[in-house]
Amino acid sequence: MIAFIVMFIMHIHTGFLRYSNMTDLVRVFGSVLLSSVIYLICVNLWLMPGNETTINFIVMVNVSISSMTLFIFRFAVKGLFVFIKNDSGAKKTRVLIYGSDAEALFIKHGLQRSVQAKFTIIGFIDDDYGKKNLELQGTKVYDLKSLEKLKRKYNVEKLIILNQDLDEKSKKIAIEKCLAFGIQVLTIPPTDQWLFGKLNFNQIKNLKIEDLLQRKPIQVELDHISRDLLGKRILITGAAGSIGSEIVNQVIRYKPSMVILCDQAETPLHYLSLQVAETFPNVVANIFIADVTNYDRMSKLFLDYRPEIIFHAAAYKHVPMMEENPTEAVHNNVLGTKNVADLAVSFDCEKFVMISTDKAVNPTNIMGASKRIAEIYIQSIKRIPGNNQVKTRFITTRFGNVLGSNGSVVPRFAEQIEKGGPLTVTHPEITRYFMTIPEAVQLVLEAATIGKGGEIFIFDMGEPVKIADLARNMIKLAGLQPDKDIKIVYTGLRPGEKLYEELLNDGESTLPTYHEKIRISKVITNNYNDVLIDIKELIALNNRNDILGVVKKMKSIVPEYISNNSTFGELDGAPCDNILSGLQASLDPPKRKTVRSA
Repeated sequence: MIAFIVMFIMHIHTGFLRYSNMTDLVRVFGSVLLSSVIYLICVNLWLMPGNETTINFIVMVNVSISSMTLFIFRFAVKGLFVFIKNDSGAKKTRVLIYGSDAEALFIKHGLQRSVQAKFTIIGFIDDDYGKKNLELQGTKVYDLKSLEKLKRKYNVEKLIILNQDLDEKSKKIAIEKCLAFGIQVLTIPPTDQWLFGKLNFNQIKNLKIEDLLQRKPIQVELDHISRDLLGKRILITGAAGSIGSEIVNQVIRYKPSMVILCDQAETPLHYLSLQVAETFPNVVANIFIADVTNYDRMSKLFLDYRPEIIFHAAAYKHVPMMEENPTEAVHNNVLGTKNVADLAVSFDCEKFVMISTDKAVNPTNIMGASKRIAEIYIQSIKRIPGNNQVKTRFITTRFGNVLGSNGSVVPRFAEQIEKGGPLTVTHPEITRYFMTIPEAVQLVLEAATIGKGGEIFIFDMGEPVKIADLARNMIKLAGLQPDKDIKIVYTGLRPGEKLYEELLNDGESTLPTYHEKIRISKVITNNYNDVLIDIKELIALNNRNDILGVVKKMKSIVPEYISNNSTFGELDGAPCDNILSGLQASLDPPKRKTVRSA
């Protein structure tokens, strides 16, 4: 009766037996011990004085037997529940857990308790060889060298790893070994991000190529950026695009007085406005639908909002599309940039930051050449003869491909994998530089802060990546085998495409800045009047839809522009008069399938 009363008061009966843990066991032992002590006191004082030794021995035995019986009962119920749950007949996925610390144990418990998850935990993998062959709650710890053996012996299918600090060398080695042995990698968030303290099956994700390629977080001077943007009116052109929308998200965090979101794409801009209103309800965000090539419409924007800082991300960027539509590339990338830059000068804006590309370096295509001409123009503005009052600082940021941007290779490969392949790669040796969108925008904001005007800032893009290797890794990350489950097909270089991208033009060199990932290009200077004359001639040819004249003029403005794998390659180093008729015939719109860029 005493034990019953004590256990009732201590709520021993209220717990779920299948979820018993060490805290529950301590409570059970405490209740048994307390009831025994109370019983012992009562017996010694009132009921059976003189037999203390015998009574004490009996009570001690009772404490031991009662505690062990209750412990065994709870473990039996818990084990039975796990057995019934795991013996449901459904196929179990055999997994390893990376790590052997408290977080790894939480992951193990989370997987075992999840009703949705169907995993059999084979063991823990740790790079600390001192922990090899140890056991954590009955589950063995293995080292990285054991991965291949575990794959063969237990048919391990997946490795589960926390999706934080994936740039750590040990984690990258483990991931690379898993991909080599055909073990798929899954990521889950840290335990403090689990929903209601429990692992949700939907939080278990396939490792993405973006995770695999990410580098250490960039350290930026937050105070400098904050002082530069705080309380300012900021215009972002191309705000609904991949880079533009990330600029919006990051700029808003520095508390500008106003952001003006300008784009010609109605629906993406609408969604961006909803996102901004929901995430940053206290920010003044003005939506302005406009085409940067429409000078009068853009003048209306400047008159209404008087922006102080401009991030110019509006541009056409797809190389094959622009190779097919050179006049559109010039119209948008050159004229559009000129319009916004001229308005920035007219309205005495503090700063104009242009988002450029590594394809502007020794360009081999229309898109890269158009961006290089835009660079040349905005660099020359501070040297306007007879006008020493240009207050606007013009800054160019130049970087390579960003992971996950609209129309880029990564989402394209992801779509092809979903369809069962094949993955299309243009050339076995083609390589590109990659960085994540947030990383690129962080460096843009940092460069904008330190820029004095006229510079081109070059970002550290890390090591170039072979696109064929990228394709193979994405197939492996999906749990499939290249060339077996999904084939890789080489389609040949597209018009204007080159094998390797560069970050510096011929004759350019770089100077360091205080930020290790940002360098300043020592660019070739150009006279404003000469540049202005060239661009006016280019735009006039463009307005007449003189495609050959446009391309010839582009090559004149950018002498290092040599077409690659393109119809326009015949203009390089050959007597143009002899080939104009043939080229014009091949480019004549009625005889040529032209895809207009959106």
